[in-house]
Amino acid sequence: MTRPRSTLVSVSDTPWYHCVTRCVRRAFLCGEDHVTGRNYEHRRGWIADRIKQLAGIYAIGIAGYAVMSNHAHIVVRIDHERARQWSVDEVLHRWTALFTGPVLVTRYLSDEKPSMTQAEIDKVFELAEVYRERLYDLSWFMRTLNEGIARMANAEDGVKGRFWEGRFKSQALLDEQAVLTALAYVDLNPIRAGIAETPEASDHTSIQERIRDVSLNTVDNQRQAIPAKEKAPDGPSLPSPARLMPFDATGRTPWAIPFDFQDYLALVDWTGRAVRPDKRGFIPEGIPKILTRLRINPEQFIAYADRMLKVFGTAIGAESNLVALCAQRQTRFLWGLQAARRLFPRDLAA
Repeated sequence: MTRPRSTLVSVSDTPWYHCVTRCVRRAFLCGEDHVTGRNYEHRRGWIADRIKQLAGIYAIGIAGYAVMSNHAHIVVRIDHERARQWSVDEVLHRWTALFTGPVLVTRYLSDEKPSMTQAEIDKVFELAEVYRERLYDLSWFMRTLNEGIARMANAEDGVKGRFWEGRFKSQALLDEQAVLTALAYVDLNPIRAGIAETPEASDHTSIQERIRDVSLNTVDNQRQAIPAKEKAPDGPSLPSPARLMPFDATGRTPWAIPFDFQDYLALVDWTGRAVRPDKRGFIPEGIPKILTRLRINPEQFIAYADRMLKVFGTAIGAESNLVALCAQRQTRFLWGLQAARRLFPRDLAA
């Protein structure tokens, strides 16, 4: 039975989530249509750009993404504390960059504000609190992502109707092992699919973007993805796209991915050499030290590298964390316990 999204996404459980959204009927609406011969590859760029554009508005950081021909993966971190620090004006500017607000909000943000009554201003403040909660709501983020792309694609095709499946899939990432596993799974999508041989050749992925940024020396990986004090965007235009979340293994940056980037890159390269379609079952030499530090079984990491969506359900994590989530959700069973025992065994789990 389908569970309400509110029971699947809760920042009290974890701020980290892996999301998957698919085109209707899993059609190749973002790649090459093998029936008509038309190529929609440019739409993958639309989606990647839209993800980062929305991250500049929502209090949701992007740790990783991979846009494929008929689906997209995103790994996010919900930063509700940052949203709570925004002023009313900042919340309203962010919300109206995406949606047309009611007349009261329009007046409040215009030169008419001094002429508004206290009752009208109080109502605006009430609306701002509703918008604030939506601006760190994963469902609203995915809704605005999907709706925007659907409108652009339908306009290009001159049609109406659904572009995406009705619901996106979400998996709670309960610990560092889960975050690492999900990130690597997402970044290695094109290699597993056989459409790229290396991470740097994997188009429309976060790993390609990070490698390109490092090689061009345009992004310092130790800078924060979003400034601590942000300036509210002026007017209805969309703010600048957000950068990808940085890596920081020191733990001093709470909004960062808690690993060293070079260690992560070594893991992706190591795993990528094993999951290529022509290398199935191959275990490369030299276990990445990030697996040793997090006490993840290397052989099982390779074995599950292309099956994470199948072997885990609505959450990924060590067995103890999955059991705790079962109690929190008041359910008797959570899909993925067997995989967790193998991937994050008790004698190795931190």
